[in-house]
Amino acid sequence: MNRREALFSLGAAATASATLVTAGKAQAEVIKGIPAATGISPDHLPSPVRRGGGFQVLTRDTDRQTLAAVFDRLIPSDANGPSATEAGCIDFLDAQLAGPFGSGAALYLEGPLNQENDEAMMGQPQFLATPRERYESGLAALEAYAQSTDGVAFAILSPNRIDEILTGLEAGEIELPDGVNGQAFFELMLQNAREGYLADPLYGGNKDMAGWKMMGFPGARYDFRPYIERRGEDLGLTPVSLIPND
Repeated sequence: MNRREALFSLGAAATASATLVTAGKAQAEVIKGIPAATGISPDHLPSPVRRGGGFQVLTRDTDRQTLAAVFDRLIPSDANGPSATEAGCIDFLDAQLAGPFGSGAALYLEGPLNQENDEAMMGQPQFLATPRERYESGLAALEAYAQSTDGVAFAILSPNRIDEILTGLEAGEIELPDGVNGQAFFELMLQNAREGYLADPLYGGNKDMAGWKMMGFPGARYDFRPYIERRGEDLGLTPVSLIPND
């Protein structure tokens, strides 16, 4: 398990053909004065997520603490940027679980389900449970596993012990209680941590566009035409967002 490198790998293809920005602690900007005809109509504009507000799904302290312990080992704080929780990934995930993603609106959740055959055909485990239900059962199972094996809450385990458990989950070597698929739950958490770190700040994560700065992504710029022919150049563009999120 290679935590921060796994996050960087998501942007490799996007930045392979040209270097648009200098990665690092550049200041984020907000584009203003965009032509009115190109604006997003209010009914198509997502509502910004209020960070640190009341949680809608992750209402249990134990669940948030367990998830924070996992996320901050997947994307720890270092010289490249803040940790997952510092970047707002818990707020991002709670908002997602409270919406269509959490209810599995885009998923087929009807039976029959034959785990072995379906996994062979689809290349990954299939579930009848929604993502929201998978988090509820998965976080409870992680806490129960820590209490059973270590006698303490998952959130207060040492970083090395948490890494050991996450590595075992990733490899499919740890069996969580209550029939929870530990490997699939690990992959779900990793994917959502990545999404929260790199999504538009409007959705609650990527606070101060930290993920974009680290990846060298120039953000939601209105027009890239001045740079199309300048391949391979370091243009020194700082990340921008069309929609500020206070």
